[in-house]
Amino acid sequence: MSTHARPLAEWLSAASDEQLTSLFTARRVRPDAGWQDFFDAAEALLDPTSIVRALPILTHEEAAALVVAASRPLDEEASERATLEHLALVRPDGTAFPPVAAAIADRDLATPPRMSAPQPAGEADSAHAAERAFTTVSALADLLLLAREKPFALLAGGNVSAGEKRGLGESGVAAESVDALIAIAVDSALVAPDERRLRTTLRTEEWLRSPVSDRWGALAGGFRDALPRGVRTADGGWTPTTSWPQAHPWDPSWPEHSAALLERARLLGLIADGDGEPAWAESLRLGRAVDPAPLTALLPAEVDRIFLQNDLSAISPGPLAPALDVRLRTIAARESAAQASTYRFTPESIAHALVAGETEESILEFLEALSLTGIPQPLRYLVSQTAQRHGLVRVSVDSETGRTRIESSDRHLIEAMAVDQSLRPLALTKHVAALSTRVGRDTVYWALTDARYPATLVAEDGTVITGERNPATEPAPESAADYAPLISALRAHQGPDADAAWLDRELDAAVRAKAVLRVTVGMPDGSTRDLILEATGLGGGRLRGRDRAADVERTLPVSSIRAATVIAQ
Repeated sequence: MSTHARPLAEWLSAASDEQLTSLFTARRVRPDAGWQDFFDAAEALLDPTSIVRALPILTHEEAAALVVAASRPLDEEASERATLEHLALVRPDGTAFPPVAAAIADRDLATPPRMSAPQPAGEADSAHAAERAFTTVSALADLLLLAREKPFALLAGGNVSAGEKRGLGESGVAAESVDALIAIAVDSALVAPDERRLRTTLRTEEWLRSPVSDRWGALAGGFRDALPRGVRTADGGWTPTTSWPQAHPWDPSWPEHSAALLERARLLGLIADGDGEPAWAESLRLGRAVDPAPLTALLPAEVDRIFLQNDLSAISPGPLAPALDVRLRTIAARESAAQASTYRFTPESIAHALVAGETEESILEFLEALSLTGIPQPLRYLVSQTAQRHGLVRVSVDSETGRTRIESSDRHLIEAMAVDQSLRPLALTKHVAALSTRVGRDTVYWALTDARYPATLVAEDGTVITGERNPATEPAPESAADYAPLISALRAHQGPDADAAWLDRELDAAVRAKAVLRVTVGMPDGSTRDLILEATGLGGGRLRGRDRAADVERTLPVSSIRAATVIAQ
């Protein structure tokens, strides 16, 4: 191995810190690797295990070029050559390092990907794709509204648990599409993992209240920006989707990954039935700005009015504008989702709106502006009664004791909470016509809200506080590995003694491999002489070997050896 490592070690020592950082990142080198010098680094990068780990990141074109480089030098103009050199898989002369050539000797390449431009989708197929995109946007909005109320539990691998999927299915989100919808949301930075929970982000609220064209544009743009390198083009678009299954031929996980990417593209309406391309997908594929106009032209028109019924229900005659829909769903529970959706008002839904910061006046004002039929008396009465009851239980912090204090003007509510078995974990105790506990104020408030008590958070000055149970998070930026200490340690061993150290390693490796060497020896008169030796031993600063030409044993001072090259046998 050492005889092959020197050219790479020399390249590494001459590379800039930025080049080394990029190489180590791509090859997934540990920042705490115990390398002493660049020769250690070269040997580690040419280790078969390290090479096998690097092969899956190659695109089909790069893999094909590496196969060529195993037998002959790549053309200097070949675009893949620079990438393969950067990954330390190809030598500066364009040939593959021998350990790399050995690692790919038994690897086959699949059929070259189909790179022909996609055919435009027909009118009917485009309509179906638009309908599918609209359904996806609506389903994702439902999922985000649920995640905003209660973040999803994540398994150790980062996937949503089966229990969560069942719950989402009961809420109307198709369980089989949950993983794809969440992946689309992650790509668009609308959800992010936070302590084994999947939470909405600060961007989510704006997205939920945006028109459907902007919603879809954000999802499609996020999907494109998150595509892997193998299916991206230099101008920021993507290769024909028919080529995706062959994009990374040496990645065993790629078939499943590419199938998932194609499924997301179909859900977003970027691929029509029969693999045709809808008009709105072309600009994305070519790396241009997102243009949702051709898509929205095929979608049903949004409405901004509803019918309020005497039975405490509401009917939207078409897709309700997202901003109105989001606010209405904080006040009413949606019963059916279609182009004409229905909603139902209940004491719990009104109470939920009050907890979220609405008031009796704001609710009635909103419904008055939204309704085509005015506000029916039963609904007005429900809002009024629920608002009057809301706030009967006040949760605050006792400034003297620091304990959480629960007060109410309704003595029966205090008595009911004191004996409520669902509140036992709070360890409530009576204290001067109120209840007290060591549990934190916010925890107590949400426990009472879950138990359907009309609780309100109150600050020390008596003002009402709007509770925020699940604050939005922000996607954590990917932390790049810090290779500065490792690179600094490697640089510290550069110097005039580096050539001698590399020669010692090469000679030692040749002796262990019983290799035949072409040795260039410096003579006392300043001239040099080449000898062909079969290396047999190294020690005491001397190389021993059989001179094949003279058929004698020779012992050479290592200090006199100017170069040593393994001769292929």
